Amino acid sequence: MANDLSNGKLTSEQLVPKLAALLKDFTQDWDSEFEGQMDRGTTLLADLGFESIDIIQLVVAIEEDITHKKVAFDKLLMKDGRYVDDLSIGQIADFLATQL
Repeated sequence: MANDLSNGKLTSEQLVPKLAALLKDFTQDWDSEFEGQMDRGTTLLADLGFESIDIIQLVVAIEEDITHKKVAFDKLLMKDGRYVDDLSIGQIADFLATQL
């Protein structure tokens, strides 16, 4: 997946389809019951059936395919010293837009 950072920052709206495409590739071989279109509201755990190891693999894939740099994902994944319950594509896109 090509990176569009040559002209500056990507917006959250530009990141959503990139994340959705990455997640579709990521989950294509899974036995998932999710059949809808991935959008801002699609959640990793509740909708896509992610487990904690999948989130780690997703972070690596995002850094390799979208940001091409390390991102402080702990700021997204942790709140008040605890892991967040779930994340939506929109939340990830909003976070990445502030980090790029």
